[in-house]
Formats: sequence, structure tokens, C-alpha cells
Amino acid sequence: MLIYILRRLALALSVVLATMVSAFLLFFAAPSDPALALCPESKCPPERLAQISASLGLDRPLRQQFFEYFSGLFVGRDFTYAGDTVHCSAPCLGFSFLTRQSVNDELFSRFPNTVVLAIMAAIVFVTVGVVTGIAAAVRRGTAADRLIVGASQVLGAIPYYVLALLVALYPVILWHVLPQFSPMSEGFGRFLLGLLAPALILGLVTSASYTRYTRNSMLETLSMDYVRTARSKGIPERTVLFQHGFRAAMSPILTILGLDIAYLLTGTLITEQIFGVDGIGRRTIQAFRSQDLPVIMGSVLMTAVIIVVMNLIVDIGYSLVDPRVRLS
Repeated sequence: MLIYILRRLALALSVVLATMVSAFLLFFAAPSDPALALCPESKCPPERLAQISASLGLDRPLRQQFFEYFSGLFVGRDFTYAGDTVHCSAPCLGFSFLTRQSVNDELFSRFPNTVVLAIMAAIVFVTVGVVTGIAAAVRRGTAADRLIVGASQVLGAIPYYVLALLVALYPVILWHVLPQFSPMSEGFGRFLLGLLAPALILGLVTSASYTRYTRNSMLETLSMDYVRTARSKGIPERTVLFQHGFRAAMSPILTILGLDIAYLLTGTLITEQIFGVDGIGRRTIQAFRSQDLPVIMGSVLMTAVIIVVMNLIVDIGYSLVDPRVRLS
């Protein structure tokens, strides 16, 4: 197990490094000019563009920029703005071109909002998806089974942004049935209530796939020989269903769950933008609009780290849930 974890950590570091190099070349070597987006004049003169580029450090060679960025992740960096030198402690993700604030503060201060939203959505789609999937598998071929599967297919076929816009417009804005987003500084209770609408719609839409995954996995497990043997011994059906069938059926669901949580932590851009949640997804959209390259790079690195860590956790958890799987 230890050797496997060390190998996966080495692979994870290589993935993060490759992601960082690719993202740096993609954004910093692109033909777009962030200085043009930050120029206050409508027709920015070349002298002003050169001044802004020099203040942002974009006039230096690309190799030097990458070395400074890479070394800042381990030893920190010093930034000079308007004659003032500011130190950014490791791991330094840089300073925002637009707000002149640390990217670490820009992202980490918003990350709890995204985490809570992802957890609330995960609770919804795991509960709804697993319960309805088991119910459909137990009642295979009945009207209830067809109703559950049909409803999940319809829900999964509707574009997510359409459902999210409808929920944000009617229950939240017009009818005031669900509250709008409130920052955590206004009270944790109001904060949770403000995340209820995006968490419900995100969780319900995601639960459609979990219903189908759980149903198919349960049907396959319940047809196994050891399940039929347990039934032939007179073991109660509930015990057979949950202690013998459910545990084995949840192994592939666990893999999907870990990856989905990772994607929720890094990919709730549409949800946060529609419902006004001040998370890292919404901040990343703002950074793309203003060509705020340090914030974009910081978001990409956070995404890579979260995904590779969740992949490692899923692989380890897979072997713990399913005794048939052993890591060498």
C-alpha cells in the first residue's frame, strides 16, 4: 500500500507540474495583452501599454517569468507596486493584475463558499440518487422502476443552465421562496440558507446519473452467486440487500463520487455565476474577462491539485470498501 501511494504521489506531482507548464505557456505566451485590458484610456497609446507591461513584469523574457513563478511556489516572491515592495509567502500564486491583491487571498478566501456548496450538493445527489437507484433495482420491471428511470433520464436531458436559470429567477428572485446568497460574515445560518437553492438544483441534476449508476450496479450485484447463496440460507432480505449487495454495489459509485466532488470543488462556475455565489468559480470567470492571468493560473493549479488528490483518495477508499480489490 505504501509503495502504491508513493508511486501515485510521484505521478500526481508530475501531472501538476505538466499542468502548470501547459497553463503558463497557454496564458502567458498567448497573443492577448493583459496590459490592454487594464489600460484606462479608450485608445491606449503604446507608451502607456509599455508602462503597464513593465509594472506587471510582462516585459521580461518568458523563461524568466516562469522561473520566478515556479520558484515562488516554494520560496515565495517579492512584488514591487508603485515603489512599494510586498512579499508573497510560499506557496505564492502571484498578485492579481486587477485588484493588486494576493492570489492566495483571492482564492482561499472564496474557497470555503465553494466547499460548502459542493458538500451540500453532494449530500443531495448521493441521498436522492442512491435511494432512488436502490428502489428502482428492488422493483425491477415494475411501474415504479420505469417511473424512476424515466424521470432521471428527463432530468438529465434538460440543459443544466436552463434549470439553474429557472430556479434562480422564480423561486429565488420573483417568489422569494428560497433566499439569495449571503456571505458568511452575515451569519452562518443565513449563509447556509443562501446556498440552499444552488445546492438543490446542482444536487438534483447530478442525482439523475447516480440513480442509473446505482440501479445498474445493484442489479448486477443482486444477480451474483453469493447473493443467491445468502438468500437460500434464509437470511432476511434486508440483510441480503444492504450487507451483501449494497456494499459491493457501492464500489463503482465511490469512484464516481470522489471524482464528482473534485469537479464540484473546481467546476461550479455556472452555478456560482447564476446564483451570485462568491466562490472560486465565479472569481475565475471574472479573471478570464479581465485577462487576470495570475488568478487564472492559481485557479488552474488549485484544480489540478484537488483532482489528483481526490483520485488518490478514491483509489485507496475503493480497496477499503470492496474487499475483493487489493492494492499492491
